[in-house]
Amino acid sequence: MKTKIISLLLCVGMLFACNNTQKGAGIGAGGGAVLGGIIGAIAGNTAIGAAIGGAVGAGAGAIIGNRMDKAKKQAQQIEGAKVETVKDTNGMDAVKTTFDEKGIYFATGKSDLDANAKSTLQEVANWVKNNPDTYIAIIGHTDSTGSDAVNNPLSQNRALSVKNYLRQCGVNAAQIQRTEGQGSKNPVADNSTAEGRQQNRRVEFYMYASEQMIKSAQQQAN
Repeated sequence: MKTKIISLLLCVGMLFACNNTQKGAGIGAGGGAVLGGIIGAIAGNTAIGAAIGGAVGAGAGAIIGNRMDKAKKQAQQIEGAKVETVKDTNGMDAVKTTFDEKGIYFATGKSDLDANAKSTLQEVANWVKNNPDTYIAIIGHTDSTGSDAVNNPLSQNRALSVKNYLRQCGVNAAQIQRTEGQGSKNPVADNSTAEGRQQNRRVEFYMYASEQMIKSAQQQAN
């Protein structure tokens, strides 16, 4: 048992040492779903991923990893973006993007978008449209003020406000595969301070491979 645990940890360490393309190839080679789930949990990933009928091969995984590398670099050009690589439920690379106080935050108890948020979302919309063969998940959050009965629908409304504005900016509805509110259960900062509560009133974006991208990568790899 100890040997298996050590081997698994070594595999995880090796994956973190590689870039996205290399990680995609490694995952496709074997054990992708298990390792992807572990890495996703470490990265704070939410459960995202296109439905696929079977394992993605090493070559296709590398192609998808390369595409996500490019998408990540594009997201990093948006002012205030905090971008990281995470794993989807298939163990493939995905891009998680959040924003600082100059970007997309909300007033207490509100789901309205202010001028800063709309300006940032125009750039997000361009990013999404520049990657038409990806899917997007939009996850809304609140601070700990109020009860779950208030915060859960409020976080959902924040995600919907963002979705609706992206649609106004020309994003294809088919790309937005998931819009969800998670209430106050996943804070990123201390809720005992005003600054921390502001950081928790946020939305997160996950860009991941669509079924079209997966099929295309598999065809290219064959």
